Amino acid sequence: MTAILTIIVLVLITIAIWQMVKIFDLSQMNADRSQVANDKDNNINGYLMIMFVIFIHVLTVVSFWKWSDVLLPESASEHGVLTDKLLAISFAVIFFVQTITQILLHYFAFKYRGEKGKKALFYADNNKLEIIWTVIPVIVLAGLIISGLFAWNDITSITKTDDDLEIELYAQQFGWQARYAGQDNVLGDANVRLINIDKANALGVDVNDPNAQDDIIVQEIHLPVGKKAIFKMRSQDVLHSAYMPHFRQQMNCVPGQVTEFAFVPTITTKEMRENETIVNKVNKINEIRLANNEKIAKENRGLPKEEQMPRLEPYEFDYLLLCNKICGKSHYNMQLKIIVETQEEYENWIKQQKTFKESVAVNYEIN
Repeated sequence: MTAILTIIVLVLITIAIWQMVKIFDLSQMNADRSQVANDKDNNINGYLMIMFVIFIHVLTVVSFWKWSDVLLPESASEHGVLTDKLLAISFAVIFFVQTITQILLHYFAFKYRGEKGKKALFYADNNKLEIIWTVIPVIVLAGLIISGLFAWNDITSITKTDDDLEIELYAQQFGWQARYAGQDNVLGDANVRLINIDKANALGVDVNDPNAQDDIIVQEIHLPVGKKAIFKMRSQDVLHSAYMPHFRQQMNCVPGQVTEFAFVPTITTKEMRENETIVNKVNKINEIRLANNEKIAKENRGLPKEEQMPRLEPYEFDYLLLCNKICGKSHYNMQLKIIVETQEEYENWIKQQKTFKESVAVNYEIN
């Protein structure tokens, strides 16, 4: 019965709307139905153009002023300063050009709007104008591209020294593992064909490679501040992307290939947690979590303990390794914590970790 009544109501609403449309059509019988715009139409459109250009620029300024705090804080790596500088220059150029061109475009649309009896002046061509609006963009874009290429070359040209850390990032749906090169500072050979989940060799490390015996496999990355870390990346299954936003680093992890990048961290996790921008973000997140916990508490009332939703823990900032490729249904949760600390803290941590030989290779007969 409820379904029938719902259908009847929907039919009646449809009939009412149809009748209202008919009434509106009858009221427009004496209206001007000419398809040619008149002076009134042109004036309306001209003023709308002026209003729109004001609107988009006010919106842009308000957006920068109100929501700029959602942007990343200062870079936590050496080369990230150069990356941010290039981005700021690109933003400045784009904003300047966009402002000038859009204001001129909308102003001319207003100034030269159609009027009865006015004829438009037509230029077949103008070589001077063609040269100006071709050469200037070429020079600006060439400057941006060339400076970007130099920066990219500095970032991707990796020269390893004995003092640098060498770390492998291993990606698989849907998680990360990291492997440190150990005392010899040389990563042992690895191949996906050597993976044997039953014997805990989830990274496919060659157990017979002498360089692999002191490798250290971890679920959390620790980096000493001020020391270059070289990351070599592999993927077990699909295309992933190693993304470290606070260090301004990103590189695809390609099945069957080893890709790499390197950077020098400059700000410890502790120092970044004291950054004013980060403090404000953490406070906002925790305000939201507190409000959500109140909702969870209300929903949990009267429910058995096993059916209750867990409360949200207070958020604390950490550097993260994320996947920046949509690699499957749990892509959103593919992350690994990165801790930047002093050299002493790093050495204390690394001493506590088991080597590959201690944790995995004991299950094999090593030649």
